[in-house]
Amino acid sequence: MPDINPISTSPVKSGVKAGMLGAMCRNITELRGLEPPATDEEIAAAARQYVRKVSGITRPSDAVAEAFEIAVAEVAATTARLLEQLPTRRQPPKSIPPLRRPEVRARLAT
Repeated sequence: MPDINPISTSPVKSGVKAGMLGAMCRNITELRGLEPPATDEEIAAAARQYVRKVSGITRPSDAVAEAFEIAVAEVAATTARLLEQLPTRRQPPKSIPPLRRPEVRARLAT
């Protein structure tokens, strides 16, 4: 098996080097430090986005739906535990989570 370098030097669209330490998928928002704290719905949405990203599956087929949903539930539970255990932040996150944006809420309501 070939050695795998966890730090890639191949550029990606954002101009950040793929695999760089500290780089994060831009579609997953920070939930720590929100006021009011992140809701179960926001945690589940972030978990779903993470599972979509790492699996490469946007819309799970019937064949993988159960595994996909189990992964989402496990990631959400782990995320909730992590957020509970972290100390409070001095500053809120730089961006507003999608489920707190009026235009996203309006789109989901239709």
